[in-house]
Parts: sequence; C-alpha cells; structure tokens
Amino acid sequence: MEGATNKYYDIGSTTGRASAVSARGVLRFSILNWSAWSPARETRAAWCSWAGAANEGDGATKSADLPMLLRRRLSPFGQRLVGAISACATGLPPARYVLSTRHGELARALATLDAIEADGLPSPTDFSMSIHHALLGILSIHAGNRLGHTALSAGWDSFANGLLEAAACIAERPEEPVILVHADDKLPQDYEAFREADDAALPLVVAIALGRPGGAPTNDVTLEPESAMAERPPTACMATDFLKFLLSDAPRARAIGRRAQWIWRRVA
Repeated sequence: MEGATNKYYDIGSTTGRASAVSARGVLRFSILNWSAWSPARETRAAWCSWAGAANEGDGATKSADLPMLLRRRLSPFGQRLVGAISACATGLPPARYVLSTRHGELARALATLDAIEADGLPSPTDFSMSIHHALLGILSIHAGNRLGHTALSAGWDSFANGLLEAAACIAERPEEPVILVHADDKLPQDYEAFREADDAALPLVVAIALGRPGGAPTNDVTLEPESAMAERPPTACMATDFLKFLLSDAPRARAIGRRAQWIWRRVA
C-alpha cells in the first residue's frame, strides 16, 4: 500500500482554496512554522543540530509577552507552552489552536486535591488552570482570537491524534491556519508508579503551525493513519519523531501507537 499513488479530492472552501484529502483518507497540509522546547534543547539551533538539519537560527522559545495579571496565573511550564504557540504564530494570520497533552498540568490538580484533603480551600488559580484547555483560553483572550480551540488527551497516542485533529481542521477550513501544540510535564512524584517509557522525554513542548496545501513551498506533508501493529512496541515519543522527520530530509517516517500507526510523507 505504501507505494500506491494517492489521488486527492478538493473539499469545500469558501475562498476557492481547497484542502486536499485522498480517497484513502490521507490528509495533506503544509508546515508554516515550528517551535520547540525541552530542558536539553531550548533553541531552534539546538533542535536542528539534534535532527542533523541545517541551522534555522538560535532563537530560544521565550515566554509570551503577557500582562502581569495573566502571567501570574501561569506556571513556568505553562509559560513555555504559551511562548511556543506565540513563537509559532509570528507572521501568521489568526489561527485556531489545538492542544494535545497526556497529563495536562497534573501538578495543579494534585495541589487542589491535597488542599481539599487537608480540609483547606484549594487555590482558585490551581483549580481553574488544571483544566486541559485553560492555557489555550488565556492565550485566546489575550490575543483576541475567536477562532476557537480544542484540547485532547489520547494517552500514548496524544500527539498523533492532535496532529490528526489539526490536519482535519485544515481540510475543513483551509483558509485558517492551525497551531498544534503538544505539551507535557513529568508526572508528579506521587504518581511515579504510573510513569511509562514516554515520560523520559518530558518536560516537552512542541508547537507546529499548519496551513493549506501549498501554503509553504516545498513543505507539504501527508498524514495517513493505519491499523496498529500489535507485534511492535509503540514509538517512545511521537512528537519528537515528527519534529525530526520535519527538520531532516527524510522522505517518510512512521510512528507506532497503541491504537494506530501513523505514516508521514513529504510531498514534492
């Protein structure tokens, strides 16, 4: 099947610039920008070096320029997440946001539970910010962005399903860019027994701006989901695997999930 030719069909667009979806369910989109952060790699140059790619600059993923009242509501990790989205949005029209996260800001939720257990009042900030889409809501309010946002959690396959959601948004409304951010912090110590192999890559923030096919010359990608491969272990970190594929010259890459496998290809 991998050698088969994909035939694409236009789907509705009010601007006449249609996205492309193949008869086999392959989604096509362009990559307009990216931003990433981890403690070991804080700049674009570090990520490019890690991927064996040409240096794209040395800009670090900085915290967004938020008013102090909003900044005080964000944890250091939340500031990294918002900063990655803001960096990705530079030079782009308003974009829809998609957040994929396995754990969310679990430390805030745990702090709320600890306060209740101690017969105290939980912090209103911790309570409100422990909701998965709270960070996107704050950024949307700050940016005056009314295009909406989606937050999802799909276990080990969270990044892959987030990319699928973002690509589907492009197919539905190709005139609106989409910024996917995949972000997770390490599980709190109290949850150490539930840590799995993919926790080794955390903390991690990866933001990718998607646009309509042809929106960024020579940077079109297709996404094709297939049935899971039960005999093979899942990919350790899908987000970094996709970023390495994006930054390298690899023509294709495959990520194995627990519920599906995901094939990414470059389109000439």
